[in-house]
Amino acid sequence: MVEPTAALECKIMGARGMDGSRKPQSNTQRAVAELRAMIFAGELGAGTDHLESELADRLGMSRTPVREAGLMLEAQGLVEMRPRKGLRVLALSPADMRDVYDVLTELESLSAERAAQAGYTKDDLAELAASISEMQAALDDDDRVAWAAADDRFHAELVRLGGNSRVIGIVGMMVDQVRRARALTLHMRPAPVKSCDDHRGVYDAIAAGDGASARSIHHAHRTHAKDMILGLLDKHRFHQI
Repeated sequence: MVEPTAALECKIMGARGMDGSRKPQSNTQRAVAELRAMIFAGELGAGTDHLESELADRLGMSRTPVREAGLMLEAQGLVEMRPRKGLRVLALSPADMRDVYDVLTELESLSAERAAQAGYTKDDLAELAASISEMQAALDDDDRVAWAAADDRFHAELVRLGGNSRVIGIVGMMVDQVRRARALTLHMRPAPVKSCDDHRGVYDAIAAGDGASARSIHHAHRTHAKDMILGLLDKHRFHQI
């Protein structure tokens, strides 16, 4: 079976000790997490420039971890580091989002197919099932933020189960860009009932070992999400995010 990939989680959230306890975050890890949160919340808007000294003051730390965090966020496609000018939050156009969604749709659909072919047991799929349960609970509570977090869990676990390290790496670099568009439209969209239903369908196909159905259901799911989010961006005249 495929071993979990925890590299990104360790960078952002801090590693676990040998006893399973969470080690304290370094300043760089905390800077990454807090800068990402500010970008997704719109506190650091698309196209804006920020000096390292300014961000260090806001985060209550020195410039070195802020610079290191900026380099990590640059690798994730969220910012651009410019010598002597600090950090620029990269803007994405709807056309950029369409390209990102097209790539993620193909790679995640491949992961769904490979996961179905891997012969996983229900225990192996427990994390996938738990994320769906969390999505449904959040939907019942009308908690869009909790739903989005559980949705992220589902997609990350699906890609992990696909077992292709290069796909995991590519998706990891691009998925934050989708999160930016989703965060902007999260409370504009209809209740994500269909998304929960689609995820159950993907889970059932993987559990049944039906690769073709897993791929087809997930492909249709991502395509629907792309069309809905791009439609909202167009309707509300968001030319960049």
